[in-house]
Amino acid sequence: MENRQGYDPSEFEDDDDYTTPQPDAGKSIRGYRIVIIILSVILVAISALYFGIHRQQMIDNRLLQADRDSIQNDLGRLMTDFDNLQISNDSISRNLDIERGRADSLMTRLKKERSWNLAKIKQYEKEVGTLRTIMKGYVRQIDSLNTLNKQLIKENVGYRKEISSARLRAEMAEEKAAELDNKVKVGAVLRARDIRLAALNDNSKLVSRIKNAARLRVDFVLSANELATPGNKAVYVRITSPDGYVLTTEQMPTFEFEGERLSYSAMREVDYQNQDLEVGIYFNSTGFAAGTYSIELYCEGRLIGQTQVVMK
Repeated sequence: MENRQGYDPSEFEDDDDYTTPQPDAGKSIRGYRIVIIILSVILVAISALYFGIHRQQMIDNRLLQADRDSIQNDLGRLMTDFDNLQISNDSISRNLDIERGRADSLMTRLKKERSWNLAKIKQYEKEVGTLRTIMKGYVRQIDSLNTLNKQLIKENVGYRKEISSARLRAEMAEEKAAELDNKVKVGAVLRARDIRLAALNDNSKLVSRIKNAARLRVDFVLSANELATPGNKAVYVRITSPDGYVLTTEQMPTFEFEGERLSYSAMREVDYQNQDLEVGIYFNSTGFAAGTYSIELYCEGRLIGQTQVVMK
């Protein structure tokens, strides 16, 4: 009671330095701490997200660069394939040059491209794929042409062999025909046999001494030959005296034999009909000397008979 009696409420009312404690102060501090923690968590999350995005961008850039390199390498191989295609077809060759130009243009664009993304990668891959498909189509065409060319070459070789064989057979047949024709020609040549020389006087009587002869007569037989051509035949006789001179007339007539002109003693045309034909050809002159006389008979440019006769 004494204490209560000594209490003066005014004393406390007049003391400005005294502050009454607030009951919500602790709660405010805890709230600030919670906000700070939340902000820290958000900051950490944002940092992690930023680094994650940056890392993903780096990975994406590396992937884009790898895709770009892959596209360039694929395009480079494609251009090499275009260059290695060999074709003689003018139309396909022109088209190949056009597609090769498109590949060059695409390579230039690839090298100049600075802003890469997935859409552009897909676009370039599509263009390269289109060129690859076009090239494969030309490869198939070229393979087909090469196969056809090989077949044609094979057939051509076969035809050439057949033609060569046929030509060889034709040449052999021609040679045989020529040989047969030559044999026929040889077989068709007239032959003179039983060649004789007679000395005659002015009355065409035989004389025993040639020095008394006024003319000479060459007798012979044109042998029968079925291969010979019948008809009129000109037969030339050359009489060579013992001293080696061909007996002839003042006119010195000649005939052609193997490209040369030969003088002859006398000639006669006869009608030959593939049967034995006895012929006599006369040479008129005087001053004959005894000795060996050579007689040659010619017809149709060939020597058909010859002999030597000793005349007294």
